[in-house]
Amino acid sequence: MASGTEDSATKDRPTAARPSGLTALLGTDLRQYSMVIALVVLLIVFQITTRGLMITPSNFQNLITGNAYVLILAMGMLMVIVIGQIDLSVGSVAGFVGMVMAVIARDWGIPWWLAVFLGVVLGALIGSWQGFWLSKLGIPGFITTLAGMMIFRGATLWLSHSVTVSGPPQLRTLSSGYLPEWGPAFTGMNNSTLLLGIVALVAVVFFTLRTWWHQRGSASATPAWAVVVRLVIICAVIMYVTWIFGSGRPGTSFPIVGLILLVLILIYHTITERTPFGRNIYAVGGNKAAAALSGVNVTRTYFLTMVNISFLAAIAGILFVGRASSAGSNTGTGWELDAIAAVFIGGAAVSGGIGTILGSIIGAMVMAVLNSGLYLMGVGSDKTQVIKGLVLLAAVAFDVWNKQHGRASIIGRVTKAIAPENPSAPAPGVPPATTHQ
Repeated sequence: MASGTEDSATKDRPTAARPSGLTALLGTDLRQYSMVIALVVLLIVFQITTRGLMITPSNFQNLITGNAYVLILAMGMLMVIVIGQIDLSVGSVAGFVGMVMAVIARDWGIPWWLAVFLGVVLGALIGSWQGFWLSKLGIPGFITTLAGMMIFRGATLWLSHSVTVSGPPQLRTLSSGYLPEWGPAFTGMNNSTLLLGIVALVAVVFFTLRTWWHQRGSASATPAWAVVVRLVIICAVIMYVTWIFGSGRPGTSFPIVGLILLVLILIYHTITERTPFGRNIYAVGGNKAAAALSGVNVTRTYFLTMVNISFLAAIAGILFVGRASSAGSNTGTGWELDAIAAVFIGGAAVSGGIGTILGSIIGAMVMAVLNSGLYLMGVGSDKTQVIKGLVLLAAVAFDVWNKQHGRASIIGRVTKAIAPENPSAPAPGVPPATTHQ
């Protein structure tokens, strides 16, 4: 009898409809791709207005090398903003670490790699200092890092005596160098870049098909044709980008700093999406009290997040010194504003708990394209700042409007669609389930 009742209930239970048409290809809400589309539109508009100067190998290479610090800082800033805090000191910390690294390399007579290592350690120690005030004493991150911004900017001036200090010359290869050339010349492009593109193609195809294979039996599984179309589009983009970077003037290719960025993006995407620490960050940002009740160590999460952002600031500062060949007293000025803008353009919530690494990278690329395009058009720095401010305001206002109407964060949905999460893992911004006793 019970079995018959279960069968009847099963028949009456509504089943999820298999997606079809554009819904299968792009998802249920086309607006989720707004920022990606905006990035593409910006590239096209600047390509037309600059008469073909925007989408060129040299300009794309400059986009990566010239904005690496924003991309690196955006990853750390995203995690800080997700926990409901903010860090105003990253630019000053980057400048201070870069100056210390340059001074000790010049005066101590130690190898350049050891000076870089000590600089990274110094960044982590600074993060520990600021994390202590936030996590142990409860001083808000805004106040803690505002003090840090003044302290480390002043320390940079004090240490350098307002004089530029030359950095280790070996760092220039790391910051401004390119992947080496090797192998046959018949490919017509840099073979290291070509190999990197092939690896990216294989990885995208493998992980996409593996995800589809595991989900193919579910009622809401994406149809095979939609998966194929997505792969064709993504692979076409990868091949075009590979050609752009690999077909530049002799001696150039995909920047080495770009490879460092790719590694950091993969690491931090995995941390935020696949690890307990990443889930704790979203839990604390979503509801600190509920997170504490569910067993999350809020103090530890605050502390490690602040250590991490200063660690990344140190890397950004060191790479910038390598590219500029020197550390100046003004290095890092205003970097925190670019990083914060990139994170919010990328879909992070001001109140915390929402945001993704990939979304922040998209936001940082929007800022980078704006900087580059406006510069190529001959727009002055004053007007550039006005335009960037308006873009930031418009992006955040549009995303807030969507959330007020019951829609999810746009960029969060984009990056979830591009890199599907483990179905068993909690979604970003949702605290772990609390057990009521």
